[in-house]
Parts: sequence; structure tokens; C-alpha cells
Amino acid sequence: MAQTLSVEIPEKEGISAFRFDFAGNGESEGQFEYGNYFREVDDLRSVIQHFNGANRMVAAILGHSKGGGVVLLYASKYHDIHTVVNASGHYDLKMGIEERLGKDFMDQIKKDGYLDVKNKKGGVEFRVTEESLVDRLNTNMHEACLKIDKECRVLTIHGTADQIIPVEDAFEFDKIIPNHKSEIVEGANHCYTKHQTELASIVVNFIKTSLQEGKGAPN
Repeated sequence: MAQTLSVEIPEKEGISAFRFDFAGNGESEGQFEYGNYFREVDDLRSVIQHFNGANRMVAAILGHSKGGGVVLLYASKYHDIHTVVNASGHYDLKMGIEERLGKDFMDQIKKDGYLDVKNKKGGVEFRVTEESLVDRLNTNMHEACLKIDKECRVLTIHGTADQIIPVEDAFEFDKIIPNHKSEIVEGANHCYTKHQTELASIVVNFIKTSLQEGKGAPN
């Protein structure tokens, strides 16, 4: 299961937020997939289309960790959302796999067809199948980010104390996304445990600025 993040936006800001978990994450049913990023992109597409059908304008999308990658991939594939927030997303999906799965992960997956990732108590945290691993390895965030429209304003937030995804990934996004801003939160871990207020302030200010400049609304 991926780590989840909740950004609390005060009602006084005049912004309504809808938060959901992808399959196998948080409170959602189903099985967490190590890869299958574009399946989650399509899930996000369905949510956006639902709100559009109800005459509710989706002004911005925000994703955390794997979700950060998903919202960037969404912006690269669809061009109807002009404000995107990537919180602690991975730039190179090949990096960190051995540290997470172990040195012999590929041999075990080839042998059994899957690998169970266990937590410190010995319980199974999630299962990595060969299909999901190959999908992850074939997902190129660099190429995808180059396809994001210049009119799409992208914010990347990352904590300096993130031990899951290194803060250097934020700097890589800053190099290639055309209309990009980065906010580095000093001392914040992957889930911004002690920096929730600062995180919410950064997100709200970015979205409000985007709306004021007329770039938050879909075409």
C-alpha cells in the first residue's frame, strides 16, 4: 500500500476539494499495484469527467508520491487541466527499486511470478507482480513531462527529509517541465507529518494564484 497524504484546505479559501484513493490505497478496495500508472491516469480521467458532467469545474489536480506521478502523466496525456500539483512524486521510476524490493527481486519475480513486500512486523504490505514491475520500468516520466503544455502550471513540492523519494527528484522536474515552480519544504518527510499547515498554505496559494491568472480553468 502506498503512503497517503491529506491536504486540509480551509473552507474560507473558497475552494472545494475532492479527495479519493486509487485502488488498493487508503480506504479504497482492490489491490495496490506497483506499476500500472496509466491505469490510475484513466481512473483520474473518469473522476474529472464525472464532475464535468455535473457542471462542476475541476480547476486543479494534486497527487502525492505515486499520485504525483499520476497527475503529471495525466497532464502529459490530456490537456484539459491547467493547474497541477505534484507532491513528492518520483522522477526516475527505475531508481530505488532494489532498495525497496531487495537485490534479488528480479530473480524471485521471474521464479514465482510475484514478490511480496513485507513490513517490519513481517506482514505483507503489497505484492509486486512481473506485469506491474515491467509497467513501472517502462513508464518514462522524463518523456511524459516534455509533453505537458506550456499553459499548464505545475507545482512540485518536496521535503528535504524525505527518505522515500529523494528531494533531488524535484530539481529534475524543474529542469524539464515548461511552466514549473518548485517549493522545497525544509525538514519535511515524505508525508509532511510535521508540516501539514505549511503544505496546505503552499498548495492553496498556488491554486488561487493560478485561478486569478485565468489559467486554472479548463478550455
